Amino acid sequence: MNDKRRTLLIVEDDPALQKQMRWAFDAFETVVASDRESAITQLRRHEPAVVTMDLGLPPAPDDGVEGFRLLGEMLALAPDTKIIVLTGQHERENAVKAVAMGAYDFFGKPFEPELLGLTIDRAFRLHDLQMENLRLATLQGTSLSAVLTRDSAMLKVCRTVEKVAPANVTIALLGESGTGKEILARGLHAMSTRAKERFVAINCAAIPETLLESELFGYEKGAFTGAVKQTQGKIEAAHKGTFFLDEIGDLPMALQAKLLRFLQERVIERIGGREEIPVDVRIVCATHRDLKAQISAGLFREDLYYRLAEIVIEIPPLRDRDGDAVLLAHAFVQRFAQANGRGTMHLGDDAVAAIESHRWPGNVRELENCLKRAVIMAEGSRITSDDLGLDSVDPDLQHLNLRQVRDEAERRAVVRVLARTNGNIARAADILGVSRPSLYDLMNRFGLKKEN
Repeated sequence: MNDKRRTLLIVEDDPALQKQMRWAFDAFETVVASDRESAITQLRRHEPAVVTMDLGLPPAPDDGVEGFRLLGEMLALAPDTKIIVLTGQHERENAVKAVAMGAYDFFGKPFEPELLGLTIDRAFRLHDLQMENLRLATLQGTSLSAVLTRDSAMLKVCRTVEKVAPANVTIALLGESGTGKEILARGLHAMSTRAKERFVAINCAAIPETLLESELFGYEKGAFTGAVKQTQGKIEAAHKGTFFLDEIGDLPMALQAKLLRFLQERVIERIGGREEIPVDVRIVCATHRDLKAQISAGLFREDLYYRLAEIVIEIPPLRDRDGDAVLLAHAFVQRFAQANGRGTMHLGDDAVAAIESHRWPGNVRELENCLKRAVIMAEGSRITSDDLGLDSVDPDLQHLNLRQVRDEAERRAVVRVLARTNGNIARAADILGVSRPSLYDLMNRFGLKKEN
């Protein structure tokens, strides 16, 4: 990266030292602040990767209170920014406290510009590496390798899964059919402390009610006609591992009571048995139903809901995940073309437009089936909207002009901030991270008057 494009924020109230530092570090694009308020404004406006700051700031430069207050605010606003604290030779205690708060490093004053310059350069390089790692993690889905997404809401779901996976809590995954609930459940298991044990899944809607109890809890020999041997249930089979209850909203009321007892006592009884069997298992459940509406309708026990929903993760439908339908479609084409010996295949512009405009009520599962059929049925290497079985849409890309998208986003942001600040230009400019003249230019461009 070209150093000229790197922004270095210098927080220093001594004008002479400000001038010296700007001259010493002219390889960077330096911006200067002399107090806490101007430093926060410059941080918002320029979003620098590295900051050097003196702890002794006005109005009380000798006690460091204002400096520590600024340090805390900057860490909260820009946690990835590397902050190098400058202190007097006899303020080592303050320097150590600053690093403990989250500062990147500290330097004593007076300093040698060459040595401080090396520390600043190292901070920039570390920031670059962390941003690159974050970018790669975002693109690759980190530990959830089976989840392919660039949508911010879905990425947030993935980060939540990663956070709660090690915790021994019961998790409810809520979302429409085909959104990937089982994939996330397997991800929870893979990243948990139980990863080396079994992952056992059961679909409560796919098994007749008369058989579901024996599938869950098992049975003793002779418990009923056909019970010719003792058989473990799915819960017992998942001992030490993870038990995934899919479509929990379809669990019959009679079995809801029995499942609740297991969640409370962590013991089961096989059908026809009298022995209580302790089972150590982590429960993950999923449903496409609105469980709270089910409770109101008397179809789902409220006490069971609160046992199952210690942590609730809501998965957005595919239609609400910007760009994911096409991203997944390209991946499916490659996978199915390879699996079916079709060589290199690609989506035509009309197919991409049709995928973008379709609502995908069956979510990722529907998209996957659609692409599998299209790969098999396509005459050549190019997949068309006809191959997909979707209505043809004019692949007009004009609405994707970045300048127009950016202008509209800027206009909405300016209108929103002006409304929140009641037309206070100075405050609005600080929040938006621009200068007042720049804000006036934006208002003129969008036809906004101050009184609006």
